Amino acid sequence: MLKTIILAAGKGTRMKSDLPKVLHTIKNIPMAKYVTDAARSAGADEICYIIGYKKEEVKAALVAPNVCFAVQDEQLGTGHAVKCAMDFIGREGSIMVLCGDTPLIGGDTLRRFADYHKDNHNSVTVLSAIVDNPEGYGHIIRDENGEFLYSIEHKDADDEQKKVKEINAGMYVFEAADLADALSELRCDNAQGEYYLPDTLEIIKRKGKKAGAYVIESAEEIMGVNTPEQLEEAAAVIERR
Repeated sequence: MLKTIILAAGKGTRMKSDLPKVLHTIKNIPMAKYVTDAARSAGADEICYIIGYKKEEVKAALVAPNVCFAVQDEQLGTGHAVKCAMDFIGREGSIMVLCGDTPLIGGDTLRRFADYHKDNHNSVTVLSAIVDNPEGYGHIIRDENGEFLYSIEHKDADDEQKKVKEINAGMYVFEAADLADALSELRCDNAQGEYYLPDTLEIIKRKGKKAGAYVIESAEEIMGVNTPEQLEEAAAVIERR
């Protein structure tokens, strides 16, 4: 069983619009729906949106069969957002966590991602990408054998870690029980004072469970839309496809 959580609570101030970020459209379709379609294509049978800013408006636009909503009233980080969906997470099957502002992510990619997670018997797998400019992203740190060690936010990274070009794409597959247990131990002792979802990877590893990172073939697919210019770029890619 594969269920999906889609993060959709933010306002998106850089979009310079009162419209919730995930409701900005490409070809008259809210960008969050592209993410939903990709998740369903990958085999996700239930979707839970984390909503916050203008939640009733978001809910009305995204309501669909096998879709539910969890409310994040305060924006206290990605870990806090996912924690708002504890009832949905439960303890059975796998949970995929996606971002509502990444309309270019493909269903085939997500299916390979979920298969990699399962085939490697991981408790958690993070989606990663190799980029020329990793500034602003979390960095994936591996050991000398290429095994995943941890993910560190750019703001918290030292000079050497900031040079690492493999970045955390902000998408994950967890085993539900391992995610629920890790969320209960999440702390906010970092530069931002927020609950970071990537910190669950270290918590899960500390328990002796397996964590891994799946490198996406095309970094284009993980592009987040934060500005009107990026929305135009994403629209051009969808048009090209």
